[in-house]
Amino acid sequence: MSGAIVTIFIIAYAAIALEHPLGINKSASALLGAGLLWAVYAAQGGDSALIEKQLEASVASTAQIIFFVIGAMTIVEVIDAHDGFEVVTSLIRTRNQVSLVWLVGFVTFFLSAILDNLTTTIVMIALMKKLLDNQDDRLLFAAMIVIAANAGGAWSPIGDVTTTMLWIGGQITPLAIVRGVFLASLVNLVIPLLMVSTRLRGRQIIPPQAQPRDLVRASAFERNLIFYLGLGILVLVPAFKTVTHLPPFMGILFGLGLLWLVGEMLHRSKQEDEKKYLTLADALTRIDMSAIVFFLGILLAVAVLEHTRILEIMAKWLDANIGRQDVIVVMLGLLSAIVDNVPLVAASMGMYGLAQYPPDSFLWEFVAYCAGTGGSILIIGSAAGVAAMGLERIQFFWYIRQVSGLALLGYFGGAAAYIVQYRLFH
Repeated sequence: MSGAIVTIFIIAYAAIALEHPLGINKSASALLGAGLLWAVYAAQGGDSALIEKQLEASVASTAQIIFFVIGAMTIVEVIDAHDGFEVVTSLIRTRNQVSLVWLVGFVTFFLSAILDNLTTTIVMIALMKKLLDNQDDRLLFAAMIVIAANAGGAWSPIGDVTTTMLWIGGQITPLAIVRGVFLASLVNLVIPLLMVSTRLRGRQIIPPQAQPRDLVRASAFERNLIFYLGLGILVLVPAFKTVTHLPPFMGILFGLGLLWLVGEMLHRSKQEDEKKYLTLADALTRIDMSAIVFFLGILLAVAVLEHTRILEIMAKWLDANIGRQDVIVVMLGLLSAIVDNVPLVAASMGMYGLAQYPPDSFLWEFVAYCAGTGGSILIIGSAAGVAAMGLERIQFFWYIRQVSGLALLGYFGGAAAYIVQYRLFH
């Protein structure tokens, strides 16, 4: 059974990677792969009741991510409809792409630590669409946003799903993860930024031309209110989780309801034609459902690898045949570029106990760094990358040719920085 599941996953993965040569939308490949994987698992797994419970659990965890993405994308669309991003774009004076990529990289890096890497990616890519007209320029900036978002999420207990898992599990503490991983994450970002700067030298920013819908503008008060309220909702989602202990998607849905209410009250005196484009109901029709369906398929496909314990077996094999912790964790990070980092970290948490490896030890901090940033090496290796792939139509092999090498150098540079720092101060 394991051989069949691995084969189907590889074929589905290849179909996603070869989306443009095959002429088949990656969402179709992801859904077909997920359906086949679960069908084979159900047919050969034996215990139908257990498999049904596992599927329900996978759907529940996947739905939380899907609801979160829908909420975040809708909030971004509402802000965009009110020209809210002008609040930010009007402050950006540079016309030089080198300066812009450094500015975007560091804003994303720190914003990801406060929000999370997925939400930050959605917001920053929406911002780039307001600043850059050239599609090739936007693709490169979107790729750098993915690297910066994953690097920023790795040093914050709320910046990435895996660091949150380790925090909740007691493997790391907030202040220690910031002190321990910040430098490594910064190196992970700075190396690609330095290399990209050489490509962008001398290139100027070409702003997009106004579209017909831009003629429908909100007032300055409406623009500022929706922008700051929408951004405030996104920023306060981690606080909502901390106070209520509810998953983040509930915070985003609650905020979405609040934004919807404010929008309805704000525009209730306007004519229907005048307010139609500004409403949240209209924003829901503009979010990219194809990207969301791709999310659904890829997450359900990876869930089969988790339930069949293929990833856990792989992690144990690495432990038995390599032995060195630092090498194993680096390899797990590289593996997270191919499959989701969540089950890999879950497998690591199951393999190593807190009695043997106490909180904030080398193992857990290095796992947080490698699992958080390794996904940047391939475009579908992280939630941020999958979101960017859907939002900007990034091709799998374009990312490999243009970005993977940069991300890999940043990954190894950050890993080396963490090891050196740990040995100096421990």
